[in-house]
Amino acid sequence: MRIFATALIGGLAGAALAACQPQSPDGSAAPPPADAPPAASTAAAVPEAFQGEMLARGTEPFWLIRIGPETITLERPDFDPVTAPNPGAVMEGPAAVWRATTADGRRLSVILRQGECSDGMSDLRYAYVAEASLAGETLRGCAGKADAMPREGA
Repeated sequence: MRIFATALIGGLAGAALAACQPQSPDGSAAPPPADAPPAASTAAAVPEAFQGEMLARGTEPFWLIRIGPETITLERPDFDPVTAPNPGAVMEGPAAVWRATTADGRRLSVILRQGECSDGMSDLRYAYVAEASLAGETLRGCAGKADAMPREGA
């Protein structure tokens, strides 16, 4: 009798727990209802301000980074261009960060923050502050959306 009572109580407890968890007819977990709020994402969405083709540039030393939809390219005088696949940006606080690996295994990162920036050599004003690093070398400068970059005399 004791075995029957234990089995009965165990079966009732299992049924009670199953009643608390939505299930599909096949016994697997059911999808959330259509009107359920979206699941919280652990990564912040990248704002429109950091989407699209971006250009970053700096002086002393001179450098230029093109962030395109497929690749990130670093160009500097006296160096071959360095290109890496664009993994997409992630938000780290107020900054958009791209972390890529070049074909030869070097780490290339670009950090952009919204904020007025001057290149220090001209009267041009940029909408973003930029920092890039490649294999331990850090480059600082300014950036903007490619189609909105400031131009001399404009």
